Amino acid sequence: MPDDHPRRPASRARDAKPPATGADEKATLTGFLDYLRTSIAAKVADAPEPQVRTGGVPSGTSLLGLLKHLGYVERFYFLSEDVRDWPATMRPAPTDTVEGVLADYRAAIEQANRVIDACPDLALPSPRAPRRGPAPSMRWVLVHMVEETGRHAGHADILREQIDGATGR
Repeated sequence: MPDDHPRRPASRARDAKPPATGADEKATLTGFLDYLRTSIAAKVADAPEPQVRTGGVPSGTSLLGLLKHLGYVERFYFLSEDVRDWPATMRPAPTDTVEGVLADYRAAIEQANRVIDACPDLALPSPRAPRRGPAPSMRWVLVHMVEETGRHAGHADILREQIDGATGR
């Protein structure tokens, strides 16, 4: 009898596990955020060209576009960089390379982590580009970044599986 189910790739990459415990609230939030950051970067790191930049869904969302967008989000919330055109952050330029976007994302994370580490109290306002109203607390930003990065990591899982069948955890 023929097998109507598609075969899974012989080897499956495993995502690192999220932290089991955190010493405190900040350690727990940053542990989950770093887990998700690593997961999405791994989905992009060895994805083939041109598929890594090709939209896999009608909206045009691509793996490289997701990672580029998340770099902007990190810099907006943690480094106070303004973003004038959010939709444009999802579209890689023809000159963008996987290595370049990954390096930019990792640099944004490194800078963001220094800001997070320097925050003595999660109830304090986070840095962000000037906008109307008070800045959200660092706690809110960390929770939001876990949600934002997690949502896009899920998108990346699906896009990567469409490209070459690679799956994570």
